[in-house]
Amino acid sequence: MLRCFVFATGHVIGALRRDDRGVTVVECGLILALAAGMVTTGLLLLGPVVGSLFSNSATCGNATTGCTRP
Repeated sequence: MLRCFVFATGHVIGALRRDDRGVTVVECGLILALAAGMVTTGLLLLGPVVGSLFSNSATCGNATTGCTRP
């Protein structure tokens, strides 16, 4: 009986042993989510600044007078 218990315990522990096959996919997903968050934050913070820069450039490109250069 003890022999069967030891065999079953060893089998269960062997089946539950650490399996690292799915870790790489999870890590890639976390890195992708972090990169997407950084891009979104950057666009939200810099979007109005870049938009006004292009708007001012277009206005000065079309106007003959009144544009000041920094």
